[in-house]
Amino acid sequence: MNYYKLAFFIVFFSLILNCKDFNKANKQTLEILKEKGDKVSNYTTLSMEFKGPDSLPSGWNTIKYENQSNETHFLVFEKYPEGITIDSTKAHVFPVFDKGMDLINEGKAEEGFAAFNNLPTWFFNVEFTGGTGLVSPKHEAISTIKLDSGRYLIECYIKMKNGKFHSVMGMYKEIIVTDSASEIEEPKATIEVDISGDNGIVFNPDFGTGEHIFKVNFIDQKLHENFVGHDINLVKLSNNPDLEELEAWMNWSSPKGFIDPAPNNITFLGGIQEMAAGKHGYFKVNLKPGKYALISEVPAAKSKKMFKVFEVIDK
Repeated sequence: MNYYKLAFFIVFFSLILNCKDFNKANKQTLEILKEKGDKVSNYTTLSMEFKGPDSLPSGWNTIKYENQSNETHFLVFEKYPEGITIDSTKAHVFPVFDKGMDLINEGKAEEGFAAFNNLPTWFFNVEFTGGTGLVSPKHEAISTIKLDSGRYLIECYIKMKNGKFHSVMGMYKEIIVTDSASEIEEPKATIEVDISGDNGIVFNPDFGTGEHIFKVNFIDQKLHENFVGHDINLVKLSNNPDLEELEAWMNWSSPKGFIDPAPNNITFLGGIQEMAAGKHGYFKVNLKPGKYALISEVPAAKSKKMFKVFEVIDK
């Protein structure tokens, strides 16, 4: 079996505090986008669903994701192979992932991973094309990604308290990206971030408060121990949070990883979901003074240089 392809496919279903200042800042960011004439596609979660457009143009798309629920969520775009629909997923994927996840959560990791061998072969060709990073309850995130025409699934695969992935419980939506060209131009970044399996997260943290556009360059993409490719998530740190707990929580393969609730004293502010090597995407945020981190959804992120803490001050 090609384990690199299995990695991406497992991500598919998750193998596949309430800070008013940040909400206000992101709303201001959205207004700025509108003033510039950019079209923003809005997706909202009230509980365990995505409400928003069923179709998008091809090319650059700015996605605003508003998490109005009481749980942490995210939104990732996954491009389906030709001829595959959401009905295919319901019939041939959900039951397999449900069984595999149950075994892993029972501590039977080897049996759980073996269960994924029953997934259909077309899943090996699913393409991960970005999306927002993790978003805390009552917060929102803005990302810009490039989409080719085709059929996509958007989903969230955080786990509920009982260990079930949100996607398996219905948090997914089918999106058609049309041949019609987007009117959005590629953003101009104020901060550039490289991420790779060799060097981890590399960026210059010498920037101040205010509105910033992060450009994330995926120098490579690789298989990590939990069969997941790397991504970027921006986190606001408050009241001396337990950073070891946060690092452990970002590993889905642990029974306590990626499960509700998220660790205390951290606020997820978006980012960019995984992409193939050579691709890049953007996320926009208005930064207030304080401590932050960029972290990837991989085991032992700190030792891989994929957990970088930094401070933002007024300049």
